[in-house]
Amino acid sequence: MPDIKIANRNNVIYKVDKNRPLLDSLIEQGLDLPYGCKYGGCITCAAKLISGKVDQHRQVALNNRQINNGYIVLCVARPKGDCTLEIGVESHDTLYRNPFLDPLEPHELKKDIAKNEKTKNGIL
Repeated sequence: MPDIKIANRNNVIYKVDKNRPLLDSLIEQGLDLPYGCKYGGCITCAAKLISGKVDQHRQVALNNRQINNGYIVLCVARPKGDCTLEIGVESHDTLYRNPFLDPLEPHELKKDIAKNEKTKNGIL
């Protein structure tokens, strides 16, 4: 069973089942975490992955910029081994940004969205 360390909560360590979403395993052990959809479609349960690897191929809410900044959605993320996370709003230093003041570049978007943007602008 992988160890999940919560860095911004006194480095508390939780043992989790690698075959279950992190959100479920952590809540069952008494960690109070926000969540919304529980299918990877929103970012209510977003956390920052500091170290380790997860499988979150089912998520649809995070864009490439957020993923590259280390964000995962706990409701679908399954650990591939030991991980260190930061949870809560204090971990969200780069999760959000105002798209009107600082729009995403095509490489920061998901492939299908970037393709549609290029098509709209006449770029193929």
